[in-house]
Amino acid sequence: MAAPSIAEVHEITRERFETEIVTAGKPVVLRGLVADWPAAQHGRESPQSICQYLIERDSGAPVDAILLPPAERGRIFYNAAMDGFNFLRDRLPVSRVLEQIARYSHFAAPPAVAVQSALIRDCLPRFLDENPMQLLECEPRIWIGNAIVTPAHYDNSHNLACVVAGRRRFTLFPPEQIDNLHVGPIDFAPAGPCISLVDFADPDHARFPRFRAAFEHAHAAELGPGDAIYIPTGWWHHVVSLDVCNVLVNYWWTADSVHSRRQ
Repeated sequence: MAAPSIAEVHEITRERFETEIVTAGKPVVLRGLVADWPAAQHGRESPQSICQYLIERDSGAPVDAILLPPAERGRIFYNAAMDGFNFLRDRLPVSRVLEQIARYSHFAAPPAVAVQSALIRDCLPRFLDENPMQLLECEPRIWIGNAIVTPAHYDNSHNLACVVAGRRRFTLFPPEQIDNLHVGPIDFAPAGPCISLVDFADPDHARFPRFRAAFEHAHAAELGPGDAIYIPTGWWHHVVSLDVCNVLVNYWWTADSVHSRRQ
């Protein structure tokens, strides 16, 4: 059963974003928000085009990257013993990761590779001026990878996530569904925030019986290059990157930082 769609808006202004969207505290898809970004235009053109665009802007600074073996099907998770994780970490320039993505695109069952939460100012400084965000004034981060599954988790800040290349499927749950999502250890998680232990692609309802109740409150949306989604603080989000090359830029901020600019 498919989850209901997340509400959508078009042609949002900064004033409306701050006074209506953020204050409402509900997730919203912002269709076409960054469609005019040069990066998004390259993302719509082809994987080769966006990769070349980013490679030409790479400062050479190393970023955090992870590698998962093919058997993990791209799902970032724990190892079988739950005493470690199912991926290897490395520090590489963006260009090196993009080269891996290009090479793995020819594999029938490729390893999964991803750049996670890299500060754009450090690794792709030219990107900032070429792809400005009109709704916010905070430092953006970039996420790059092939087919990756990020288990349901929540952020302690508001999140505006903008798809630059590839398609991403978001499934969101309100904060109060924490008990029904069967969350793993709070102080030991693959990417910092605690995650749901449920494999959304093949949920084990015998082991995780409350997940059905959580899914009754789920909302979902698929985003393409140029689209964005606002995820309020505390909302759980499960994210699947669907294509051979996926690029996302996100902005984290607190509600206080928005209100202070309006005073």
